[in-house]
Amino acid sequence: MLWSLIPNPTTKGRLLLALDDYINPKTGKNIFGCAPFFDHAAKINQSKYPWSQNVVSIGLLKMVKGCWACLPLAFCFYHMKKTIVAQKVRIDGKIPLFQTKFEQAIEMLPEISAAFPGTPLLIVTDSWFGNDGLFKPMRKTVGQHCHMLSRLRVNTILFALPPEHQKHQLG
Repeated sequence: MLWSLIPNPTTKGRLLLALDDYINPKTGKNIFGCAPFFDHAAKINQSKYPWSQNVVSIGLLKMVKGCWACLPLAFCFYHMKKTIVAQKVRIDGKIPLFQTKFEQAIEMLPEISAAFPGTPLLIVTDSWFGNDGLFKPMRKTVGQHCHMLSRLRVNTILFALPPEHQKHQLG
């Protein structure tokens, strides 16, 4: 609903969306969604596992006054499986089902796509999300008009295309 209220959301005919997760450090013990999440960007004097919320977010990327800006409009709180199994989190009094960050992103994308029927989507993400764990289910649920731009992961293996097969040649 909120997405459809944005005037002129496309860039060169495409909807540019940023997908990422982030942690939001907290100090209170009774704050929804908090757990000791790993912080891969922690500095030397910071905890590697701060008490924080982990949020999966999708935002609209748009040029504003010559600079790129991201307007976050969809998000999900990520809860670790062990936290859900230990029944330490409740939503409206109920224990939620565990979802991976990929599953959360896949759940948000069709709602955004439905607000802009027929508009190609380009999902811009970091290398953690940039693999088939997101791409294949994204294409299955959103459709072929959804594309992804990401850095290659360090463990990605690239292969050259096989040579063209010549007619009347053995092998």
